[in-house]
Amino acid sequence: FYDGDRFITNLGGVWKATPLLLTVAVIELSDIVFAVDSIPAVFGVTRDPFVVFTSNLFAILGLRSLYLIISEGMSELKYLQPSIAVVLGFIGVKMILDYFGFHVSTEASLGFVASSLTIGVVLSLAKKSE
Repeated sequence: FYDGDRFITNLGGVWKATPLLLTVAVIELSDIVFAVDSIPAVFGVTRDPFVVFTSNLFAILGLRSLYLIISEGMSELKYLQPSIAVVLGFIGVKMILDYFGFHVSTEASLGFVASSLTIGVVLSLAKKSE
C-alpha cells in the first residue's frame, strides 16, 4: 500500500499502514537498540548517571546528522572514503593489539583518526581545485 510520503493511508474507507511506517519504526527501533547496547560501555568509563544519559542522548541525536554529513561528503570528496577505510583498519588493528596486551593511547588514536580524515579531505579539496 505504498502512498508516497504517507505513513498511513485511507484505502477504501479503511486506514492502513504503509511500508514507510514500518521502515521508520525499524530505524527508530535500531536507534534504541544501539543506545541501550552502548550503556554498559559508558558505565565502564563513568558511574555518573547524568553523563551516561546525556552521552547516549547526544549519540542518538548526532548519529543521523553525522551519517548525512559523511554520505554527502563521500560524493563530494574523492579521498574521504579511502581515509575512512584507513580509520576502520586502524580500529581493527588496535583491537587486535589490545587483545595481545599492547595498548594504544587515546591521544595517539585520536591523532591518527583526525590526521587520516584531514589528509583525505585536504587531498580531495586539492584534487577538486585542479
